[in-house]
Amino acid sequence: MLNIHKVAEEAGVSVATVSRVINNQGTVAKKTQEKVEKVISRLNYEPNMLGRNLRNSESRLIMVLVPTISNPFYAQIVQGIEDIVRKENYNVFLCTTDSEPEREKVFLDYVRQKLTDGVIFMDPAVEVEMLQDLANRYPVIQCCEYNEDLNIPYISIDDTQASYKAVKHLITMGHEKIAIINSDETFQYARNRKKGYLKALEEYGLPIKDEWILKNSELNFEAGQNSMRKLLRADDKPTAIFAVSDILAIGALKRMNEEGLQAPEDIAVVGFDNIPFASMTNPALTTIAQPMYEIGSQAAKMLFQKINTPDEPVSSTLLDNELIIRESTLG
Repeated sequence: MLNIHKVAEEAGVSVATVSRVINNQGTVAKKTQEKVEKVISRLNYEPNMLGRNLRNSESRLIMVLVPTISNPFYAQIVQGIEDIVRKENYNVFLCTTDSEPEREKVFLDYVRQKLTDGVIFMDPAVEVEMLQDLANRYPVIQCCEYNEDLNIPYISIDDTQASYKAVKHLITMGHEKIAIINSDETFQYARNRKKGYLKALEEYGLPIKDEWILKNSELNFEAGQNSMRKLLRADDKPTAIFAVSDILAIGALKRMNEEGLQAPEDIAVVGFDNIPFASMTNPALTTIAQPMYEIGSQAAKMLFQKINTPDEPVSSTLLDNELIIRESTLG
């Protein structure tokens, strides 16, 4: 059986020396290291890294919990996380939860079992008490979605301010009848973006109608289409729409096209996130740009700070956002 003892025997060195070479400890003479590496290569020996990591009480894995991988928004965040994680010689363990608490409990048990060294959390469905209890004992960072009442560091943007900015843009373009296509208000971002929407309308004394406030349990193109269908059937149709996600906004634009309507001539549309598809729609979508890659990379850096210096506090951060104005509101 090929194992570290066989490598040591073939190289004429101790098992400890082979172990130091494998772990890049730098305490082995150059000639000896080269000899051991040649034997490893000749025998095609693959060290049991999992066993080594468990003996060192580390997994070299970072868990990333996301609600879904179908939304391109998460892809850029995960890329930012992964680039930092790899620099630290770790790997990403990506878990999709579908916002189901039972699935989240299973994944979080992996952290308790030390199968991962920390977790970056992007899903709100888990029980608050469970998340706080986990963070009291293990490294946890909230990313995008967060509860500021918890004593857990987070990184995100100011969703209320960003959505206020988006709706104010529609108001300055002359719109007074503005609807919102929202997602599931279980998510804090959905609640905050609705708050920004209402703040802008109230500040300018514009009407707020229940039939112009749509909520969706799913965040996908079909939800955007269905919401637009309802708005087009309203007795008093809006002239502009703020969608809390580009996915919803693009679905709304598709439904408008099917009805023979154009943005912004018939109805102006603003999205949120600035996913790659936002600039490819016809017309191109006005949207709020989040620094998605930077959110991910900063989340990973915060987590490693928690892992490496657990007794030092990690500060929460809200990054800037930008309104990207395109044809769906300007024509």
